[in-house]
Amino acid sequence: MESFYKKDDKQLIFKMDEEIDECTAQKIRRKLDNEIERYMPKEIIFDFNNVSFMDSAGIGLIIGRYKLANMLGGKVQVANMTTPVRKIFEMSGIQRIIPERKDCPKIREKKDRPQIIKEVQYE
Repeated sequence: MESFYKKDDKQLIFKMDEEIDECTAQKIRRKLDNEIERYMPKEIIFDFNNVSFMDSAGIGLIIGRYKLANMLGGKVQVANMTTPVRKIFEMSGIQRIIPERKDCPKIREKKDRPQIIKEVQYE
């Protein structure tokens, strides 16, 4: 997982790049919370372009970050959902509270990345 913070927009983008299940969700949760509390963004975007699998633990992960962002006065959006991720979002009904951002470009290479103040890579 990589994170990108755009200082001018107070926007924090998380590029999710692994399967999100019970085992990985706990590890990801700590890292996400750390970055959110560090930057206090107004907008958090989860980019699911490289996620091939997500189960209910992933939904819990997103809902928890949604609650944290609300407490801090921010909002959460999702972008670039793959078919498996879209299916779990539709089945859970989470799209009623967390909108999908249609205009978010897919971040594949360094040249595609937004101007950032800090980039953090996690293993």
